[in-house]
Amino acid sequence: MSRDSDQILSPPRAMPPSAPPSPIWTPPPERAAASNMAAFMAAAEQAAGRRFEDYAALHRWSVQDPGGFWGLLWCFLDIDATTPCSRVLEQPERMPGAEWFADARLNFAAHLLRHAEARADDIAIVFRCENGEREALTFAELTAQVGAASAWLRSVGVGAGDRVAAILPNRPEAIVGMLAAASIGAVWSSASPDFGVDGVLDRFGQIEPKVLIGADGYHYAGKRIDVRERLAAIVPRLPTLAAVALVPWLFPGEPPPAGARATAWPELLAAHQGATLVFEPLAFAHPLYILFSSGTTGKPKCIVHGAGGTLLQHLKELALHTDLGAEDRLCYFTTCGWMMWNWMASALALGTRLVLFDGSPFHPGPGVLWDLVAEEGVTVFGTSAKYLSALEKAGTAPVRTHDLAALRTILSTGSPLAPESFDYVYRAIKPDLLLASISGGTDIVSCFALGNPLLPVYRGELQCRGLGLAVAVFDDAGDPVMGERGELVCTRPFPCMPVGFWNDPDDVRYRAAYFERFAGPHGAVWTHGDFAELTPRGGLVIYGRSDAVLNPGGVRIGTAEIYRVVEAMDAVLEAIAVGQDWQGDQRILLFVVLRDGLTLDAALTVEIRQGIRERLTPRHVPAQIHQVPAIPRTKSGKIVELAVADVIHGREVKNRTALANPEALEAFAVFRN
Repeated sequence: MSRDSDQILSPPRAMPPSAPPSPIWTPPPERAAASNMAAFMAAAEQAAGRRFEDYAALHRWSVQDPGGFWGLLWCFLDIDATTPCSRVLEQPERMPGAEWFADARLNFAAHLLRHAEARADDIAIVFRCENGEREALTFAELTAQVGAASAWLRSVGVGAGDRVAAILPNRPEAIVGMLAAASIGAVWSSASPDFGVDGVLDRFGQIEPKVLIGADGYHYAGKRIDVRERLAAIVPRLPTLAAVALVPWLFPGEPPPAGARATAWPELLAAHQGATLVFEPLAFAHPLYILFSSGTTGKPKCIVHGAGGTLLQHLKELALHTDLGAEDRLCYFTTCGWMMWNWMASALALGTRLVLFDGSPFHPGPGVLWDLVAEEGVTVFGTSAKYLSALEKAGTAPVRTHDLAALRTILSTGSPLAPESFDYVYRAIKPDLLLASISGGTDIVSCFALGNPLLPVYRGELQCRGLGLAVAVFDDAGDPVMGERGELVCTRPFPCMPVGFWNDPDDVRYRAAYFERFAGPHGAVWTHGDFAELTPRGGLVIYGRSDAVLNPGGVRIGTAEIYRVVEAMDAVLEAIAVGQDWQGDQRILLFVVLRDGLTLDAALTVEIRQGIRERLTPRHVPAQIHQVPAIPRTKSGKIVELAVADVIHGREVKNRTALANPEALEAFAVFRN
């Protein structure tokens, strides 16, 4: 390993300069000046005793002086500890193992509800369904429900450290349940109701929950999907359960299924109506959430996140990088099984109104989410890159059909956002807004790369590295590079690193997952698993997961590069590319899903090959191109190159239950080598 102890902070090796691109959007000066980020920069200048000429200088300080930065952020965000906090960071050289705010005691739920008394009659949560259903909860109503749910949890024996699991749609009950669990110090873990029995048990079976909260069904694409029998099959196979609650949505008034041994949610709330809500003071690192890896290569990893690190990191990202405040209305299109649900929920701590949606984003038509954005006055809308691409393919232009005057920011994550999608947003949705492609993951329940109200937007780039995060790109030798592709890493500890993995003595699996790739004599760095490039402007380009990187002839190619070219073609709805071992090397196989009625013929094959060759390189051109009916995806919508690679190599796909559409894999079996 050529890396030494000082190299992780040294300037990265840069490629020769080229003409800088022009931004696609620049923040108006008045918007930048009025932002929370500008206010924090002023506070940081006063604290550091020097001026920061730009965001890059602020970021450098935040990484070089972690104690000063995170301590200032704690005060700026008004984090309330029941015991004074005097120790910001201890053992900063340990990676992992650094200790943050070791003497602080706080409660996550208390922070999310801290505006409730002053804004009792203001709406805290709006829920909307694809079928037009709408509900609203004021802060007072939300607090009352959390108090009743917390009292019920205590009555069935739930205490600090116990696990509360949920299989719920993105409805208010999920927020209420999470806050109730967090108020006690119980650990919350949720999944969406489209998970099958085995998929749920692969996750919750590992963490042995004391309580399960489930829904009787959900709506999707015009269908009412009954999950009561599924719930009745799950409950007996979770022997640690002391109680089960059933949220009646599709079948109100009907008794819970016999096998579920459940109490109806409205009944348990009524039984504890008026209960005083008590917030238990807990350590900064006390477990708050258990999130799960995708599980496509085996049983999902159970990733434990601490309350203090999650709170501090989320509020930094929401208040500073997203510029949210009490007057904002945030809608993120997500399920309760994706980390963006946890991220979104934290905005309550800023007084932001949450606008929840459950259902298909294309039912009854592609305008359903834009109806919501317009009618609810959403100011910040978050979604996936795939959704924006699908809108463009559908010819949807909300700029012509909806009043989006309130909308000022769009967030995109889940996969790299293609440069063409940047063009589409500014052309067809709204020309004057901040489009922030952000990236992080379940691993940190937050982001490494984020938006920034002070910075311009460039096509295909994530605007900046998050404050306080020493994000870099390493080449194979472990040297930092700029303008070259390599592994996305974080070279210093940060507060939202996982507490660890569940049932992982001595952190063996945890260390193997993130800290062995560039481990050396002077310590380890966090290796995130993304193939990325750091730009001279301080932004990032993500080329896909590094474990899915293609390697024909020894040249590393990110799959996202190919997808950007192919999916920009009118005939192609989506694509997946994998490497296949072939004659001592690797060849690229490309699979495409075409518009209805189209067939992959010789002319279209030539067009795809030529487009890839002209816009990328001859190395990117696939050896074979095939049409398939569907692309396999995880429950959160991410395509699974590794599962397809297993199929074409004749290997077993270890955990098909992690996939939303495992049947899609069958079409790839004929291409086995």
